[in-house]
Amino acid sequence: MFEQVEDIEKKYEELLRMASEPDSASDSRRYMQLMKEQAKLLPLVETYRDYKANLKSMDEALEIMENENDEEMRSLAKEELAEAKERQPEIEKKLKILLLPKDENDDRNVIVEIRAGAGGDEAALFAAEIYRMYVHYAEGRGWRVELIECEDTGIGGMKNVSFMITGEGAYSIMKYESGVHRVQRVPETESGGRIHTSTITVAVMPEAEDVDVVIDEKDIRIDVMRASGNGGQCVNTTDSAVRLTHYPTGIVIYSQTEKSQIQNKAKAFALLRSKLYDLELQKKQNAESEERRSQIGTGDRSEKIRTYNFPQGRVTDHRIKLTLYKIEDIMNGQLQEILDALIAADQAEKLSLQFTA
Repeated sequence: MFEQVEDIEKKYEELLRMASEPDSASDSRRYMQLMKEQAKLLPLVETYRDYKANLKSMDEALEIMENENDEEMRSLAKEELAEAKERQPEIEKKLKILLLPKDENDDRNVIVEIRAGAGGDEAALFAAEIYRMYVHYAEGRGWRVELIECEDTGIGGMKNVSFMITGEGAYSIMKYESGVHRVQRVPETESGGRIHTSTITVAVMPEAEDVDVVIDEKDIRIDVMRASGNGGQCVNTTDSAVRLTHYPTGIVIYSQTEKSQIQNKAKAFALLRSKLYDLELQKKQNAESEERRSQIGTGDRSEKIRTYNFPQGRVTDHRIKLTLYKIEDIMNGQLQEILDALIAADQAEKLSLQFTA
């Protein structure tokens, strides 16, 4: 492990040297590329240097305890040694996490698709609430949200909604949201006060670039029409709605959120590219062995991952058996506690596979 880290530290220092050369400084594109590569390595290099500094502190403290006659100095050295020993496992764990193979899509933006499942109007209302939850969460992180495709019900619900989240590391965090989300509550239309259970599905896909997916024009039919619907937040009133049909997969994309046909077409193609790219990722993941597949986060889309129980005020994530009694905060976008727990559990799973194999 440490030979690998030392090689990475040498590469980091070489990047620094190259970035300081006159040729690099005059070539802004090359300079930015070098700085980007350097920034990726920096957390690992800093942790490794912290690891080495902590080891040095332990050695120095031991030396003082063995050779120093002054009792006060020996006492201080003993305290320093205890503190350094306590820190060492934490630094080693952080180092191992940073050495885990990176998901090649973690730095990408994401496209999120929410669809109402079982539960009719109640499921559609919940889909709209989950959409707003993600919007609040993204805005709280300083990410940008852009609506791509939406079909609303006219009573505040959404049968389906697709949107893009643009922000640093968006996929690395949001990928844990893929799966079936279940809501348990008494609908406003329920006169008997009975609790109903409804579901929605969430799919989180990395944004695909043109180079990731090649779409043959012969495989696509493009239809342009007037936007339809109930006149809610998803619809404009011009002849600019675009529908794409991808013959090989049967995927149909309908975009009507913009007044410009060009913008709707661009959004529809962005969603189609991401869906096709995601299909390839799913095939690749299914082909991998169970030992290599992450057990948390980006697995089966049909898996029930979370329950939102309004009468009890609780949210339970079934993958990690985490229950929080703060449903209002979570629905207002305060998701970080759940996401941090999922990331930690995923890292622990990967560590156990990587370092016990």
